[in-house]
Amino acid sequence: MKTSITSYSYSQLYKQGSFTLFDAMDHAVSIGADGFEFTELRMPEGKTKLEFAKELKEYADAKGLPIVAYAIGANFMAKDQEAEIARVKSEVDVAAALGCPTMRHDVTGGFPDWYQGVRTYGSILPILAKGCRAVTEYAAEKGVRTCSENHGYFFQEADRVIALIEAVNHVNYGVLCDFGNFLFADDDSAVAVSKVAPCTFHVHAKDFLFKPGQEAHPGSGWAESRGRNYLRATIIGHGVVPVRQNVRILKSAGYEGYITVEFEGLESPLNAIAIGLENLKNYINQ
Repeated sequence: MKTSITSYSYSQLYKQGSFTLFDAMDHAVSIGADGFEFTELRMPEGKTKLEFAKELKEYADAKGLPIVAYAIGANFMAKDQEAEIARVKSEVDVAAALGCPTMRHDVTGGFPDWYQGVRTYGSILPILAKGCRAVTEYAAEKGVRTCSENHGYFFQEADRVIALIEAVNHVNYGVLCDFGNFLFADDDSAVAVSKVAPCTFHVHAKDFLFKPGQEAHPGSGWAESRGRNYLRATIIGHGVVPVRQNVRILKSAGYEGYITVEFEGLESPLNAIAIGLENLKNYINQ
């Protein structure tokens, strides 16, 4: 297994105005990450995504930093699904320009207002599978594997993820397994990881603090799970997510890819990312 860092981990710093994706890559190299992942490219004015992707790849290559994944949003419950499929296919071209082997796209955030059918996950599974399959067939021609993450409340627990993998039924389509996100569906993280491990293409390591939902809301910075428990993102190793155990589960399943540090907590990002990476490396090497 190898480590990487997602550009999303530096979100606090981008908002300050002077920190760039190039700075993020520099930091990743300085603390010993094996690779780097991009989330939704922040493009400079006057450049297309493809132009900027090639520029980022050239910089990463010069640093000896592999770009291992590209993550984007998607919604295959859009009223015009064909337009959304075309848009996501265009992002596959960006992933190819970045030179990364894997692209993660979302599936949907839930039932749109226009949808008049039965509101169960199973009822829309064929719609979601159609979109995912169309994209992955295109991506396979470009040498890019596609995957979807347990993410966004609606598509978050292991059983829903596996059901979609089975419905798409394509060897080029798999799972981005996020250790922490299972908690937002009140799923046991280790059990969930063991379920999706055989079809996992890429991994995010993330940690959360936890408070039970019967307590008063802890205040700013805390989110809620579907079962209304409280979660706050923190440094890997500082929360309740069984990151070390999950690494062991993936090893047992034969996973040999990258595990990406994803930090979205309130702590200072540069220090938090460095500590999280150090802890993750220790777990991998144990």
